[in-house]
Amino acid sequence: MEIKELTTVKDRILDILFPPQCLSCSIMVGETGTLCSNCWQKISFLEGACCQACGLPFEFDLGPDAFCGACSQNRPLFRRARAAMIYNEASRDLILSFKHGDRTNAAAAYGKWLYRTELQLVEENDLLLPVPLHWSRLFHRRYNQAALLAVEIGKICKMPVETSLLLRPKKTASQGHKTPNQRYNNLRGAFSVPVQAETKLKGKRVLLVDDVFTTGATVSACSKTLLQAGVKSVDVLTLARVVRTETSQLAER
Repeated sequence: MEIKELTTVKDRILDILFPPQCLSCSIMVGETGTLCSNCWQKISFLEGACCQACGLPFEFDLGPDAFCGACSQNRPLFRRARAAMIYNEASRDLILSFKHGDRTNAAAAYGKWLYRTELQLVEENDLLLPVPLHWSRLFHRRYNQAALLAVEIGKICKMPVETSLLLRPKKTASQGHKTPNQRYNNLRGAFSVPVQAETKLKGKRVLLVDDVFTTGATVSACSKTLLQAGVKSVDVLTLARVVRTETSQLAER
């Protein structure tokens, strides 16, 4: 029996012993790592027209090179940011259980969602880099959810995943309940690239992976550090993103 057939048999046995459950509501589903039809319908997956830079979804298609008002006035350091779904009431529970609730078994499913959402974005880059955690937070949480996502994407597209090229030596306060400006100030000097890592990054196209794009402060700080280290470009891929109106985005910049 071939390895692929053995894996299939093993998966079927595991499904019998531990019936697959919906990632959101935990009712039984037909396949591991999926949502039931009811929960699936509640998720607002992102597709279609959006800002070429930050990925803010547009109500109408303004063309492939259209930018939102905020990015038109102040272009972000990263080239493009895209997300699989909108961060709202339905997706929040998925994110929080994955981030803080030890639901690491969901990483494989989320990796597939990200890959299918932005296949072109993935294929146009050379390296996958997760947004790093400070060692104290990593010790407390025991895993970096961004790294888990990056690893799963890397498995699918055979792209190298590097977790030691971008570090977070500065311990910062939580970004929660901070204004956009406070978020940017809080992350000043938070990230670094080891000197010995610069040769690996020089001239590379980097795909930065994280769980949620809120104001863009975190990925902007990472992008600045990476560009200073010599990378050619930085794209951003997140599992979810907060969607604000263009007016509120302009006020935040």
